[in-house]
Amino acid sequence: MFFIFGLRTSVSRSGVATAVCRNCGNQAAQVVTRRSTKFSLFFVPLIPVRTRYVQQCTFCGAEYAISKDEARRLPVG
Repeated sequence: MFFIFGLRTSVSRSGVATAVCRNCGNQAAQVVTRRSTKFSLFFVPLIPVRTRYVQQCTFCGAEYAISKDEARRLPVG
């Protein structure tokens, strides 16, 4: 029997919030993205393995992981 399996990561942009960057200290737009990795079988994503939220500063380009609660608290517009 022949099985095709693997992991697939999808990136979706949750929004943009104006906040102070942890790295540079400037108030700038922060892009919040959600990265979801799923186990796939025959190219069909089935089981979510990991979900991460990332915030990226548009001023300095620094990118750091944030929790799900932090992503929900940011005033995304």
